[in-house]
Amino acid sequence: MLQEFKIWTIATALLLGCSFAASAQVVVIVNPKSPLTTLSPEQASAVFLGKTSSLPGAGPAQPADLPDANAVRELFYTKAAGKTAAQVKASWARLTFSGKASPPKELSSAAEVKKHVAGNVDAIGYIEKSAVDNTVKVVLTIE
Repeated sequence: MLQEFKIWTIATALLLGCSFAASAQVVVIVNPKSPLTTLSPEQASAVFLGKTSSLPGAGPAQPADLPDANAVRELFYTKAAGKTAAQVKASWARLTFSGKASPPKELSSAAEVKKHVAGNVDAIGYIEKSAVDNTVKVVLTIE
């Protein structure tokens, strides 16, 4: 009986995770005072993978990441950059080792990312669309 419960619990968790990934919309956000109005997935990927350190027409970029285990992070990198979490880590390991770039600042939650972006005109982050409010500006929606 306990074994069946464990299997059911695991199956339910997997299904919920899949339904989240299938229905969630991730948005890339900047400070409302940023001159940036739109960003392509390729441009967002370039910022978050250390290929550029500036926002198009808006100056320096200070990217903020969600934690490794966060489903929104996985969805963002998969959809915007076409990379898995392992590929992102490997890419940052090479850049960090070579001294070419430092990885985005990792914050503990979407609320922390939103707060960071709202308080810093050069910041850029990503969160689930449902968490957006008037303290940040959406420049890209990833479905």
